[in-house]
Amino acid sequence: MKKILTMAMVLVAAVFSFTACSKKANDGKITLTVWESTNGPDEFIKKAGEIYTQSHPNITIKYVNVELGDAVGQIALDGPAGKGADIFAAPNDRLSSLVTGGHVLQTKNPDEVKKLALAACVKALTSDGTMYGYPVSAETYALFYNKAYIKENEVPKTWTDLATWAKKFNVANPSKYGFVMNVGEGYYTIIFTTAKGNRLFGADGTDRVHSNINSNDSIKGMKFFQSLRGALNVPAADLDTASVDGAFQAGNAAMHITGLWNVVPFEKAGIDFGVAPLPALPENNEPAASFSGTRAMFVSAYTDHPDEANDFARFLMSEEMQKLRFELTGALPSINVKVDSPYIDGFLKQLDYAFPMPSIPEMAMYWEAMNNASKNIWDGADVKAELDACNASIVGK
Repeated sequence: MKKILTMAMVLVAAVFSFTACSKKANDGKITLTVWESTNGPDEFIKKAGEIYTQSHPNITIKYVNVELGDAVGQIALDGPAGKGADIFAAPNDRLSSLVTGGHVLQTKNPDEVKKLALAACVKALTSDGTMYGYPVSAETYALFYNKAYIKENEVPKTWTDLATWAKKFNVANPSKYGFVMNVGEGYYTIIFTTAKGNRLFGADGTDRVHSNINSNDSIKGMKFFQSLRGALNVPAADLDTASVDGAFQAGNAAMHITGLWNVVPFEKAGIDFGVAPLPALPENNEPAASFSGTRAMFVSAYTDHPDEANDFARFLMSEEMQKLRFELTGALPSINVKVDSPYIDGFLKQLDYAFPMPSIPEMAMYWEAMNNASKNIWDGADVKAELDACNASIVGK
């Protein structure tokens, strides 16, 4: 009887040991779900995941399509329910919403990441002295010029000179445009409010009381913006992104304000073009300040694998991965790494004069308000009245 009991105990112990070992083996296999957009970033995540798994065979990277603009809202719903991403892409101007909502973890080893990343990216992902996420690309916009119409040494250094050049070009080429830009998008028109260091929500982009969008400098700058209608006499409704991109891509515009994302389409269209910093505003001698954006991979606060998620996100900032991302997406690297492109210098020069899109909650109100104000101003509305209304929509007064 004693032998039977002993044997039974051995069998039970063996089964328990096997079950425990099996569970441990299963626990060792990890799948990290990553949300990203299509048209380039998706391929980057898939390829980066394959490469990462080669050195981390217990970790599988699962790509799921969630577009950049949808990720913040979706993580707020899916995260607490336990079905969200471990890592997801989002723009820096949504940082405040992510932090106050408790949806993201702090950057692991931030000092190391700060040394690696471009200063503009670090600033863009820092809230109250704490860094969140891992920058994977930087972006701003600059002045594209068609070399068939304008030589590099002829590219205007000031907006006043650009307007003069464009007017002459328009007369000589009635079916073409000297320059084009999306005049109804606050992402671009913000540049005309930045003279003398004037900045949206203050120098640090954190002033929740004063937007500065209707300051004296902003009003003066947007009046100058309105005067450019003489060099591009087209209603705002006809200068949306698709129209102005299409005009330059078809060879019907000499200059255009846009970003790196258009390099590949313009090259495929056979346009021989260059990229230069933005012209200077009146009474200024430096390129006009532009918005800079940082695309980051954030580690979800709801992940079951924070260490592994942080490691993969950090891996995406490596020199090898940053070069791969540039090859697949054309996006400006978030670290100081050389990439093979004749256009990078123009963007890097502009980035020196760019400032991060603010990430305070009021920024969510800026876009529609400034878009509407910009369109109305371009079409002849009173500048001060439009900017006062824009300010009221943003900060409530």
